[in-house]
Amino acid sequence: MKLSRPQGDSRNAPTEGPLSGRQGNTRPETSHPTAECPGDAIAGARSRECGERVSDGRRALVLVENLSVPFDRRVWQECTTLRDAGWDVHVICPQGTKRDTEAETEIDGVHIHRYPLRAATGGPAGYLQEYGTALWHTFRLARKVRALGRIDVVHACNPPDLLFLVALMLKRQGTRFVFDQHDLVPELYLSRFDRGRDLLYRAVCALERRTYRAADVVISTNESYRDVALSRGGKRPEDVFVVRSAPAVERFRPVPAEPELKNGKEHLLCYLGVMGPQDGVDYALRALAHLQDDLGRADWHAVFVGSGDTFDAMVDLASELGLTDRVEFTGRIPDADLVRYLSTADVCLSPDPKNPLNDVSTMNKIMEYMAMSRPIVSFDLREARVSAGDAAVYAPANDELEFAKLVDRLLDDPGERARMGGLGQERIEGPLSWAHSRTALLAAYSAACR
Repeated sequence: MKLSRPQGDSRNAPTEGPLSGRQGNTRPETSHPTAECPGDAIAGARSRECGERVSDGRRALVLVENLSVPFDRRVWQECTTLRDAGWDVHVICPQGTKRDTEAETEIDGVHIHRYPLRAATGGPAGYLQEYGTALWHTFRLARKVRALGRIDVVHACNPPDLLFLVALMLKRQGTRFVFDQHDLVPELYLSRFDRGRDLLYRAVCALERRTYRAADVVISTNESYRDVALSRGGKRPEDVFVVRSAPAVERFRPVPAEPELKNGKEHLLCYLGVMGPQDGVDYALRALAHLQDDLGRADWHAVFVGSGDTFDAMVDLASELGLTDRVEFTGRIPDADLVRYLSTADVCLSPDPKNPLNDVSTMNKIMEYMAMSRPIVSFDLREARVSAGDAAVYAPANDELEFAKLVDRLLDDPGERARMGGLGQERIEGPLSWAHSRTALLAAYSAACR
């Protein structure tokens, strides 16, 4: 088995490569992301009322805990969009280990304030320690930014649902609070820890309620998340905006395929993303074992790009399943190498299992596969269908053998693979492009400042 340990920032990057991985940052969208969706219609109306530039030197403070910036591509797109609209943008986030390491820096006109943070290991207790440390540093740096002058908007990106505490401090001085809900944390807790609706779950729900209550405006990553903000969060429709995650298309330009990446085989399969308990890498590996052992297919090589809490366990599982000679784990790799693998891949894998979180989440990996014109095999998740449409084929939820059969079918049909890849690229360049999200983001800020 070819193996290089994860490179770069040791914290989990939901992605799924460069974007985060899963953000309601990426939850299922119940309709195409155009102005036909309620949240988008409101955004379009507000942006026409307020115009493109919504700020004259106003200051926005963006709070992020689970990734460094600009490594968090969604947050970086939001920051640069706000900068282009005239906002003075400051970001507070953790430092990376191999990238984004400077404590204070300015990149492309965005001021970034970083703090040291060790990612949690183990169960909930580890996350409590991580979040407590992060919250202390965020308070400290927020006071530092506040000393520079008035903060007009504090923009908090979850998880965790604790950053409202910093927002409450700033709201006492007239700051408006925009809650950017990347994840449904109660569903994340249930999916990740399998502890049921215990005391910690109830605490997580209470924190989400407090965050909704404190927020002046909520940004949702898809219509499913918007529905939660309206129902569970009790927010008014005019205060909830859908800002969908979109890949930075300039980073995903196909290059000529490199047959040597297929390790002597005819076909290459590719997984891009985080390797956490809820991300389904184990499902993908068991499906590949079916492809090899039950379907008798031996003309493929698979590469798994990314890292996360279960990276080492997935390497061990591949060995246990007899996939050592067929599966390669790269860890995190530079963008240029990522593009090489995706340009060469015949089929891309999105094995996120159906659970309360994944069913309503937009997967960044799906968006990035489509940007590279790759056909996708996914489990049948509501938001996966909304995002990918006919650019993917869908196995019954969590059925690993059927997942393998769909991979087998696509490998035998190059024409269908090309058709699906073209449909995906059209969606990314059209209804799923960042241009639509940009309009909604600026409308959300206009609403917050009204």
